[in-house]
Amino acid sequence: MKIIILLLLMTGCTAALAAQVAINHDGSLPDASSMLEVNSNNKGFLPPRMNTTQRDAIDSPAEGLLIYNTTTNCLQWFNRSLWFDLCQGSVTPGPESDCSTPGFIAPFLTADETAVVDVNNPVTGDTWMDRNLGAMTDARSSADCWAYGNLYQWGRASEGHEDRSSGITSSNATTAVPNAGNSWDGLFITEHDSPYDWLSPQVGTLWQGVSGTNNPCPAGYRLPTETELNNERLSWVQPPINSTNTSAGAYASPLKLPVAGARTRWNGVLSSVGSYGYYWSSTVNGGSSWHLNFSSGDAYMGSNYRAYGFAIRCLKD
Repeated sequence: MKIIILLLLMTGCTAALAAQVAINHDGSLPDASSMLEVNSNNKGFLPPRMNTTQRDAIDSPAEGLLIYNTTTNCLQWFNRSLWFDLCQGSVTPGPESDCSTPGFIAPFLTADETAVVDVNNPVTGDTWMDRNLGAMTDARSSADCWAYGNLYQWGRASEGHEDRSSGITSSNATTAVPNAGNSWDGLFITEHDSPYDWLSPQVGTLWQGVSGTNNPCPAGYRLPTETELNNERLSWVQPPINSTNTSAGAYASPLKLPVAGARTRWNGVLSSVGSYGYYWSSTVNGGSSWHLNFSSGDAYMGSNYRAYGFAIRCLKD
């Protein structure tokens, strides 16, 4: 303890009784909101410096651990099993080979963490995000698991339920308002009874427009309508795309839509991952909602129950 106190004094440190620490040259106390405050007008803060190999050898890194990566020449911090990069927004996604590892599920991002990169379809003239909501990257193949993104129940906000590994509950939501102390917040709501919706009573006016209730897309983006999503599908077989009306066409399109699969309404289990793509639109059809569905055999617009978890591709408003 004496050695610690001596070191603090030698570096011009002062320690408050509440265990707060200030490192400075003027003897000022740390701000009341800070446990550690470093103050200097001629020196900086130098975090641990290491290359990517050394970083990846850190055993069980803590949430928020900060380093300077000498491979990328950038500050990085650890969060939710991933190293985020101040320069890139996030670390480079893992290799596509990970997708073939039995039981492997690529990490996904929250809606706020998803990179906003635009891509334009010259046939429709629409501008979209280049990746699924929650995806680490734009697709490098039709079955690139790092590009699958999250799976949303129709009309729900980004509050955790969309994570592919989120817990489940059989209790219906009684309000569309998220994060209000609800027992179902952050949980995928399973449903066995008609009208097979996570919300009771149903509300068909969610997700309409950029200002729509619970719009999970970044600012300036929204869910596409059934017509807009179908026009995207129809563009695959037109010049200059000239592809097929299948999952191959979905990937060959400017959007590079992957076969992200779905989450089933009755038990919340992942289904058809790597073989089917299901993408919600904002358009309702009675008690159900329209979505884009494609596989290696065909692609079409379908209508399904709102308790299913489907992928989202956001359209720029």
